[in-house]
Amino acid sequence: MGSANGGCSRRGFVGVLAGAASGLVGCSTSSGSSSEAVPARTPGSLGTVSPSVTKAPSAPAPTGPRPLYLGTYTSAEGGGNGIGVARYDPDSGRITGAGTITGVTNPSYLALHPDGRTLYAVAEQDAGAVTAVRLSDRKVLGSRGTGGAGPCHLSVHPGGRWLLSANYGSGSVAVHPIDSSGALGERRDTVTHSSPAPGPGQDGPHAHQFLTSPDGGHVLAVDLGTDTVYSYRLNERTGALTEVSRARTRAGAGPRHLTFHPGGRYAYLANENDNTVAVCAYDRTTGRLAVGAAQSTGTGSGTNYPAQLLVTANGSYAYLANRGHNSLTRYAVEADGARLRLLDTVAVNGDFPRQIAFSPDGTLLFTANQRSSSVSVFHVDMTSGALRAAGRPFASPVAVCALPL
Repeated sequence: MGSANGGCSRRGFVGVLAGAASGLVGCSTSSGSSSEAVPARTPGSLGTVSPSVTKAPSAPAPTGPRPLYLGTYTSAEGGGNGIGVARYDPDSGRITGAGTITGVTNPSYLALHPDGRTLYAVAEQDAGAVTAVRLSDRKVLGSRGTGGAGPCHLSVHPGGRWLLSANYGSGSVAVHPIDSSGALGERRDTVTHSSPAPGPGQDGPHAHQFLTSPDGGHVLAVDLGTDTVYSYRLNERTGALTEVSRARTRAGAGPRHLTFHPGGRYAYLANENDNTVAVCAYDRTTGRLAVGAAQSTGTGSGTNYPAQLLVTANGSYAYLANRGHNSLTRYAVEADGARLRLLDTVAVNGDFPRQIAFSPDGTLLFTANQRSSSVSVFHVDMTSGALRAAGRPFASPVAVCALPL
């Protein structure tokens, strides 16, 4: 759900959320040029171009403070002035502010190039765009139109040559080329989800996520408005998309976010509207996704709006962010990824956890809490999957995305 500028129907109540958060400040508002080189993330780490973007990677434990980038709405009351820049201690999880990258509009979702040198952000507004930022000196390399309204998600194809974005407001997905400097070229393809018909209570298609499968053979678009996950083949030479399959959820589910198990044969779907999750079987050859039965989020019968799922690198545990319940649901992953077993829920110590992310080594989990303008951090027990709060949440204006490197 929507735009912070009031012009797009995607998040109609975002102004109310932002109003509740006004007055809280996280990163400073200086542009803060820095020559610090940002180390590239290991393959498979969250927020990179890894095909399974949302799993926790297995990597050597980092030492010393690490970079953390924070997405916000610049046009919302109490919002930020750009992309927040912070640092976190990989042992304690403590976050400290380090500045702001200005010159970007409504950067509500962030992704990193696989070489670690360039950050990409959506510009979630009526005239949707995507922006590239060189991290060595925080220089904005320019923006390109997405051909749609309210882009809310983006990811980088594993080869590092294509940026994939999802336009919620217009229900379309877009492909942009990435040149050797990390800058973006003009859009190569846009596909609007014109069928099937919108689900119950929906006014049209609403693309919410665009990601690459673990095998790299297909790109998948999750559309909340049509209750459908679309599978495409991406022509890696031209950037053209060819649809190969569709997977329907039950009517009114409102699929929002898909996360692959590291084995690549199964994926997990968070359904925003009916407060469920589903295990999906994935066929690497055809790109076909088969959506399984709806399962409980463990949050009761109240309004919940599930947001995002993560899976640990060893494939043993999955976590779901619950925006209404203000919690994280923990699942045990069983049968080599084919089954989720509900374990418990843990309070996020914030309001409306919009997005969650693992640190590169998987020992920390970050939650961006939109209404409370804060980022919470949890220690992840690598054996049991149990979560333990790592101190008090960090204040950050209308926090809608946290990307730890």
